[in-house]
Amino acid sequence: MLYRVLAEHLETFLDRTARDPQRAGLPGFVELELRRFLGCGVLAHGFARVHCPSCGSDLLVAFSCKGRGFCPSCGGRRMADTAAWLVDRVLPDVGVRQWVVTFPWSLRFQLARDQALCRAVRRTFLRAVFGDYRRRAARAGLVDARTGAVNVVQRFASALNLNVHFHALVLDGVYTCESPWANPVFHPLAPPTDEEMAKLCRTVRDRVLRLLRRRGLLDADPASATDEEPPLLEALAAASIAGRVALGERAGRALTRIGARPGREVAYVPGELCAQLDGFSLHARVRVPPGDRDRLEHLCRYVARPAIATERLSLSKHGNVLYRFRRPWRDGTTHIVFEPLVFLERLAALVPRPRTHLVTYHGVLAPAASWRDRIVPGPRPRRRSAGGCSASADRRHPWAELLKRVFAVDVLRCADCGGRRVMIATITAADPIHRILTHLGLAPQPPPIAPARPHPGSFAPF
Repeated sequence: MLYRVLAEHLETFLDRTARDPQRAGLPGFVELELRRFLGCGVLAHGFARVHCPSCGSDLLVAFSCKGRGFCPSCGGRRMADTAAWLVDRVLPDVGVRQWVVTFPWSLRFQLARDQALCRAVRRTFLRAVFGDYRRRAARAGLVDARTGAVNVVQRFASALNLNVHFHALVLDGVYTCESPWANPVFHPLAPPTDEEMAKLCRTVRDRVLRLLRRRGLLDADPASATDEEPPLLEALAAASIAGRVALGERAGRALTRIGARPGREVAYVPGELCAQLDGFSLHARVRVPPGDRDRLEHLCRYVARPAIATERLSLSKHGNVLYRFRRPWRDGTTHIVFEPLVFLERLAALVPRPRTHLVTYHGVLAPAASWRDRIVPGPRPRRRSAGGCSASADRRHPWAELLKRVFAVDVLRCADCGGRRVMIATITAADPIHRILTHLGLAPQPPPIAPARPHPGSFAPF
C-alpha cells in the first residue's frame, strides 16, 4: 500500500513543490530516496541470480533501495543487522539499561536541521548520564570507574511526525582496571532513585540550554528574522513536528484524528525512573539483565526499528492514508488521517541528511577506547558467506542472513531439494533483465508511475 501511494502521487508532489516561486524544491537527497523507493524489490530494476548446484533450479532476488528514512524493508534489514552486530560484537554480557531523552518542540526542530548541534546535544546528554554513573560508583568506593553506551538517534514518533530523540543503551554499571595490563572488571550498580532521575533531568536541561545560549540559539528574537520563506525541507520539518499540514490551501491546519474525544485526555504522570522538566523528558526504566541475550537483541531491534509499520497502514474509501497507533493516545485517538500529498510531506521530513551517523559508540565502547578490545565480545568463528566464499569473522552479517532474520525466508535454501544455493551473478543491464524476465514469464517493466497531475484551476503549489 505504501508503494501504491508513492507510485500514484510522488510525481504530483515533486512537481508542485518544484513550482513554488518563493522556495527551491526538495533537496536532491530527499528526492533521490523517494524515487529509489519505487525501485525497491522490483525485479525490472535489477536482481541477483542464485543457483542450486544439486537440482539446477534458480531464484531471482531483487535489489533494495537502501533507504534510511522510511522504507520498511530496508529499515527492517538494517534493524536486524544493527541488533545482531550490537549483541554479537559490541555489548558485553552485563546488564544494559535504556536511557531515553526527548526534547521540547522548538529544540526538536533545531536538532533536525543542524547536525552539528545534534552531535553536541548528544554528547552533552551522555556526559551527564556517565557523570551520574561515576558519582554512584564513587559512593561505592570505586575509583577511575568508566562505563559505555551505544546511542541511536530516532527521528520519528508514533504519528510519523519528526521527533529527534535519543535512545542510549548504557552498560548498567562501571568498569575498573587495577593496572594497564589487567582485564577490566565490571561492577553492577543499583538503579538511580526517582530523586536522582529528577536531578539528572535538570542537569541535562541546564547543560543543553547553556549550549544553546553559547551558540546564540536560545535567546534569538523571532521578530528579527527575515521575511523570507524558510527552505522547503525546513517548512516540512516544522509542520511535521507540530503535527500540521505544511503546504497548500490547508497549510497550518492540524491533521484529522480518529477516536479523539475533547476533554478525555488524562494528564501524564511520570512513572518509576521517569522525569520531566520544561519539555525535557528522561526515562530509564527498561533494563536487560546479564545473560538474557535474546531480550537484549529484542531491545536493540526496538531502538533501531524503521519508522513505518506497514501492517498499520490502510486506505480510506476516499483515498486518504490511515495510520493506526500501536496504543491509543491519552485523548482516545487511535488513527491519524493523511491526505496523500500530506503523507508524502511526512515521508520527506523523515529522510536524514547524508553522511550523518544514527548509531554511535561512547565511553569504553568508543572505537578508540583503550579498554574496548578487552570488554567487547570476541569475534565469531569464521563462516561461509552468502555467496559461498569464506567470510571474515569481523564482517557484518551477509545479506541472505539478514533477509532470513527480517522476512523469515532463506533465499539460499532450495525449496525443491533442500540444498544450498550460491549467488552466480548480479544482473543490472536493461537488455539482459528484459530477456530473462520475459523468458520466465515475469513482468519485464516496472509497475507504472502516475504522471504529475495539475493543480485544479492553477499551477500554484499545493
